[in-house]
Amino acid sequence: MSKEKPEVGSITWIDLTVPDAENVRDFYKEVVGWKPSPVSMGDYDDFTMLSPKSENAIAGVCHARGGNAGLPSQWLIYITVEDVDESAQRCVKLGGKIVSGPKEMSGYGKMCVIQDPAGAVAALFEVIS
Repeated sequence: MSKEKPEVGSITWIDLTVPDAENVRDFYKEVVGWKPSPVSMGDYDDFTMLSPKSENAIAGVCHARGGNAGLPSQWLIYITVEDVDESAQRCVKLGGKIVSGPKEMSGYGKMCVIQDPAGAVAALFEVIS
């Protein structure tokens, strides 16, 4: 994710959580040209995928382990909100569900994964300054 504070309401990141991140990392490397950069998760690596020309961070490819255990294998958008806890409460009040979190993202902020009333999944992200 970028070091600049993202605008509230914007989609500020996207990642993919899958059982075999290495295989999927290599798939996107070959199909679209992304360059993988490992992100240590302790005893395994997830990956930030970089643009082939600018080497800007484009997306993440993550293992379905640790904090991502139980997440569905699909692309997950991160939407910036002012307050994750408050937005999570509103989600439930309006018929949505909390899939995971809220939890701290070391060095980035706080997040939770929600499911809206139609069944679509997204992450809510709050920058902690």
